[in-house]
Amino acid sequence: MTATLHDVARAAGVSIKTVSNVINNYPHVRDATRERVEAAIDELQYRPNQAARSLRSGRTDMIGLIVPDLRNPYFAELADDVMRAARAHGFSVLIEQFDADRDSELAALRGARRRGLDGVLYSVLSLGEDDAPLLDEVGMPMVLLGERIFHSAHDHVTMRNTEAAREATAHLLASGRRRVIALGSHPGEIVGSAGLRLRGYETALDEAGVAVDPALVVPVDRWHRVDGADAMRAVLDSGLEFDGVVAFNDSIALGAMRVMLERGIRIPDEVSLVGFDDLDETRYSLPALTTIDPGRSEIARVAVEQLVRRITGDAADEEPREVLVDFRLVERESTTR
Repeated sequence: MTATLHDVARAAGVSIKTVSNVINNYPHVRDATRERVEAAIDELQYRPNQAARSLRSGRTDMIGLIVPDLRNPYFAELADDVMRAARAHGFSVLIEQFDADRDSELAALRGARRRGLDGVLYSVLSLGEDDAPLLDEVGMPMVLLGERIFHSAHDHVTMRNTEAAREATAHLLASGRRRVIALGSHPGEIVGSAGLRLRGYETALDEAGVAVDPALVVPVDRWHRVDGADAMRAVLDSGLEFDGVVAFNDSIALGAMRVMLERGIRIPDEVSLVGFDDLDETRYSLPALTTIDPGRSEIARVAVEQLVRRITGDAADEEPREVLVDFRLVERESTTR
């Protein structure tokens, strides 16, 4: 026979309400009581009736995460952070990825309405200010991630792109580098990671009294390792002189590093290199990559917490919040001699 809530309560010597509080991660349960209930749940192999719970609460305890290409390690690691943060609140996460085009992004956004989710975290890529009404059509609580600011009725949690790129560039300039490549620009972009990070790069040069050389601003369309490698090959084949690289994400930094090492360039003796994102693999590259930790785990934690507060009604009367998390420069071997 399948164990019931009554069976667990009887085995643990507590009330049904206490068992329910433990299952729903209610914080004000004594540790000894929680351990006793969890032991009874394990022993009886009790499994809550999710369908019945959903009918009673009107919720599925599931949120969505809509992100671009998961082949980009940043979004894969962000997804992991979001799942951990959601689990702490008793929520599961359904991940939906979209390709780098407007139609795919809109399809993922509209699909959220059909999946019975309680709310959505959405990393916007191609939509702009004029698309703000489309966000309201989803019809559920939503927290926006990334750089696209819609001035809409939704909370927004993001990183300090411009300030962080400025610090990464200033770090190289402070070590005496003067021919610093900005690797990863998107020509004409103003709002978006590439545009904001280019602004930080230019600000750092201006503050150091170094003129911006357009030849050192190197476009990279997609931010994968292969794209960074291809861009660096083109730079080296052109004969462009440089002594530093600020890569706009870690993946293109790692691709560029591989090509430089293949060509016999000594890092950091001849060229210093800084990435952006603090991916786990940057600790294990040779040399280990200096990078910007943009506060990804904090972004996930704050975004999930705010979404849960919207879902439960705890933030029903609050105005939409815009939160920018802190960053830090992580110095490693690619800039330290």
